[in-house]
Amino acid sequence: MISIDNLTVSYGGWTLFDNISFLINPKDRIGLVGKNGAGKTTLLRLIVGEQQPTSGAVTKNGECTIGYLPQQMKVADTTTLLDETETAFAEVLQLEAEIERLTREIAERTDYESDDYAQLIHRLNEANDHYHILGGETRDADIEKTLLGLGFKREDFNRPTSEFSGGWRMRIELAKLLLRRPSVFLLDEPTNHLDIESIQWLEEYLRNYNGAVLVISHDRAFLDNVTNRTIELSLGKIYDYKLPYSKFVVARAERRAQLMAAYQNQQRMIEKSEEFIEKFRYKPTKSNQVQSRIKQLDKLERIEVEEEDLATLNIKFPPAPRSGQIVAEIKDVGKSFGDKHIFSGANFTIMKGDRIALVGRNGEGKTTFARMLIGELAPTEGSIRIGANVSIGYYAQNQDDLMDGEFTVYDTLDRVAVGDIRTRLRDILGAFLFRGQDIDKKVKVLSGGERSRLAMARMMLEPHNLLVLDEPTNHMDMRSKDILKNAIMKYDGTVVVVSHDREFLDGMVDKVYEFRDGGVREYLGGIYYFLEKRKLESLRDVERRTEPVQSSEPREASAGKLSYEQKKEQEKQIRKLRKAVDEIEAQLADIEKQIAEYDKRFASSGQYNADDYKAYDDLKKRYDHMMHEWEKTSYELDIVENN
Repeated sequence: MISIDNLTVSYGGWTLFDNISFLINPKDRIGLVGKNGAGKTTLLRLIVGEQQPTSGAVTKNGECTIGYLPQQMKVADTTTLLDETETAFAEVLQLEAEIERLTREIAERTDYESDDYAQLIHRLNEANDHYHILGGETRDADIEKTLLGLGFKREDFNRPTSEFSGGWRMRIELAKLLLRRPSVFLLDEPTNHLDIESIQWLEEYLRNYNGAVLVISHDRAFLDNVTNRTIELSLGKIYDYKLPYSKFVVARAERRAQLMAAYQNQQRMIEKSEEFIEKFRYKPTKSNQVQSRIKQLDKLERIEVEEEDLATLNIKFPPAPRSGQIVAEIKDVGKSFGDKHIFSGANFTIMKGDRIALVGRNGEGKTTFARMLIGELAPTEGSIRIGANVSIGYYAQNQDDLMDGEFTVYDTLDRVAVGDIRTRLRDILGAFLFRGQDIDKKVKVLSGGERSRLAMARMMLEPHNLLVLDEPTNHMDMRSKDILKNAIMKYDGTVVVVSHDREFLDGMVDKVYEFRDGGVREYLGGIYYFLEKRKLESLRDVERRTEPVQSSEPREASAGKLSYEQKKEQEKQIRKLRKAVDEIEAQLADIEKQIAEYDKRFASSGQYNADDYKAYDDLKKRYDHMMHEWEKTSYELDIVENN
C-alpha cells in the first residue's frame, strides 16, 4: 500500500536516515519507536509529503488515502463541535448531491440503450459504492458514537469550538480523522490528551479498523493493545520486528546482546590490526601485509551500537522528612466555578505512605482537586485539612511553562538549589538524560519531553513528604517514564498522581479515586483492579436499564443473591443479542439473494429500467444498513459474552 524505498535524510554532514526501506501493508498495525531525536515524527512527515527526503522515495498506490494526526494542530474557531466534525464528511455530501442529480437525470431520460445512458448508470453505481464505503448512510450515528467515545458529552455538540481547551481540540481533529476512514492512519502521540476511558475506546476502534495503522506512542499498554509489528529507528537505520511492543523489548535485548558481542569482537580485531600496522609500517619486508591490513580496515563496515543509559536507573527522590500519620483529611469537599459545578462529596483521608491515583475523564476535576490539595484553590464546599509537618512537592501539567525560557538547563536548577546539593547538579541532570552540551541549552529550545524532565529534576532538589504529580509523564519517552516510576517506587513519602498512563500506574499505586459525573469514588486496589471493576459496573448499568421493575426489597437484603441474578440477567441478554444477530443474518441472506437476482437480470438483458434500478439501489442501501446493525449487535454480544 505504501512503500518506503532507500530513504535518506541528511542535514549538512549529519545523516538522520541512511537508506531505510520498508512496506506498510493493508491492515498492518505498526508501532514506530526509538529514542527522542531518532526521527519518528520526521518519518511520518515524509510519508505524508510535508517534507522531502535527500534521496529515495515514498510510493503510494493510487487508491491509498492517509489520515495524519500530528502532535500539534489548529482547529477552526468559527463553528460548533458538531459542524466542525461534520466537515469530515465533505466528500460524502458532494456524493449525495451527485447521486441525487444522476438519479433525477436517469429517471427523465428514455434512451436506455445509448452509450450516454450506460455511462450515467455506471457513474451512479460508482458514486453509490463510494458513498457506502465512506459510511454516508450512518454518518450521524458514526459522528455521535465517535464523539462520545472520545469523551465528549451530547450537550457539548452545539458548543463553539473556541470554548474547548487544547487537549479537547486535538480530540476534535482525531474524531474527524477517524470518521474519514483513510486507508492508513499515521498517529503521532494520539493518547497525550486522552483519559483512560477514551484511550480504551480508541484501542478498540483501531484494533477493529479495516485499514492500516502506524502509530508513535510512549504508552506501552496502548502499543501492546493496538500493534502487532514494531519498527525501531536507531542510528539512522530501521529494525523491523513482527511483534507487539513488550515482545519487541525482549527480542531487542537479545539482538542487542548479539550485536554487542559482534561489536566487541570487531573492536579487538581493529585494535590488533592497528597495532600491527603501527609496529611494521616502516619495515620493507612487511609492507605487503601492512597495506593489506590498511585496505581491510578501509573496507570494513563498522558495527555501531546505540548507547544505553543504564546509569539513569539510580535516580532517587530525597528522603521524605517525617510527617504525621494523617497527611490530609478531605471532608465533603466540592468545587464550582460560578454556575459550573465540577464535583462534590469527596470524603477520604490520605494516610502517610499512601500511593493514590486520581483518574477520570478530562474536565471532571482531577487537576482542580490537586490544586486544592496544595492550597492553590479553595473548595466551595467542605474542607481540606493538611496534617502535621507535611511538605508538598507539586508538579503541574504546565510546569514546563513556568520556567524562564532564557535560562540554560543548568541555571534553571542552580537558581533553586541550596547547600551541598549544588555540587551534584551535573549528576542529577545526567540522570535525566541531559549530558555534555545539553546543560548549556536554553529552556526555550528544549522539546516538550526535555522540559518535563527538567521540571521534574528541579522538583527533586528539595525534600518533600507529599508529592502531588499532575500528568508527570506527558511528553516523556519510555526511558524517562521508567526512570520516574522507579524513583517513585523507591520514594518513602506519600504520592498523589493524576495520570492516564496505565502501565506507569501499574504496581505503583494502591488506591484509585475516580472523578466521574460530579462525584468521587474510592477503589482500594491498583489501576487494573479499578479498570476491571469499572468494566463490571458498566455491565451492571446496562443490565439495570434493561431489567424489569425492581422489588421494593432493600438492596442489603438481596446482596447475597446479586451475583446469581446478575448472571441470570447476563444470560438473558446474551440470548436476546444472539437472536438479534441470527435475525439480521437471515435478512442479509435474503437481501443478498434479491441483489443476485437483479445482477443476473441486468447482465442478461442489457437494458435498464429506472424503477428496477431504484429498487436495486434501495436493496443495496438496506444491505449496508443491515451490515452496520450486524456489526454493532455482534460487537455488543462479544462484550457481554466476555464479561
